[in-house]
Amino acid sequence: MVVFSLGISSEIGSTKFFNTIIYIKELRKLFKDYLLYDATCPAQGRLRLHLLTTLRYVKRRAIIYWLVIIGNGFIFAIKPLLVEGRHLAQDDLVLIGLEPMRQSPNYEIAYAIMTMGVCFICYPPAHVTMFLIIIVGYTEAQMLALSEELKHLWNDAIEHYEKHSRTEREADAAMKSKILNSFVNFRLVQIIKSHSTNVNLIGRVENVFRGSLAVGYVFLIVGLIAELLGGLENTYLQVPFALIQVAIDCFIGQRVNDANIDFEKAVYDCKWENFDKRNMKIVLLLLQNAQKTVSLSAGGIAKLNFSCFMSVIKSIYSAYTTLRTTMK
Repeated sequence: MVVFSLGISSEIGSTKFFNTIIYIKELRKLFKDYLLYDATCPAQGRLRLHLLTTLRYVKRRAIIYWLVIIGNGFIFAIKPLLVEGRHLAQDDLVLIGLEPMRQSPNYEIAYAIMTMGVCFICYPPAHVTMFLIIIVGYTEAQMLALSEELKHLWNDAIEHYEKHSRTEREADAAMKSKILNSFVNFRLVQIIKSHSTNVNLIGRVENVFRGSLAVGYVFLIVGLIAELLGGLENTYLQVPFALIQVAIDCFIGQRVNDANIDFEKAVYDCKWENFDKRNMKIVLLLLQNAQKTVSLSAGGIAKLNFSCFMSVIKSIYSAYTTLRTTMK
């Protein structure tokens, strides 16, 4: 059971790695489009400031995940060297053709093979998931930055009018309204284009990774049940390794979903009651688009968020207690 759980849990991240190889052309095109879109954003200003602020948290999120995964693999690999006697990363695992595994040179060969296996299980998948964290986090940052732009839209229009009216003191109320709504219209069109681009990009990300995310969930359920049945004293390094790989997917899915909700609220909070009818119609269209939730999903079946993660944990525990009772 311990060996089975080890094999299943090891494939949670590997599925993303092989998925990346399969969809490498699509991912390169996707990454290029992200860079092209970022190049169209202003190099300075409030939008860029909020964008960079959120991206700092995204970077920290990716680094913490990388350290946990690589650190877990490092501890798993060097654990035998810190224990008295000859031990392997997993003593219950038998490599066919290397029996007896405690004698030289079988021991050295087995240890080298297991160490290389740990490197493959941890290193490439960790970087693939970091890539997923960063590109999804960029969409989250864009949504939050656009939300701030909407909240300050009317105040920016007034500020623009005050600067413009210095050279046109004769402007009356009609002219003032025209100047304000022209500025608002220009900014609203920009925000609609940016929002549509972000929705399209995150949709392409979801299309590429949805299959591997669904397989990862299946492996998590089976792997954790096997780890619990194998005993936590034997699988204490496997449980956090399996949990964090799926937990981070749910976390970034929840964050981008929250950013979409913030954007929806910002649309209604943009002081649209001061706009003319044309701009009100644009705000209504933007509000309808914002209500289409941006999210990641596992195979298009379940949306990745905290609720989904807790449902999976409850299902795992229920299955474990049932199987444990049956075995007893």
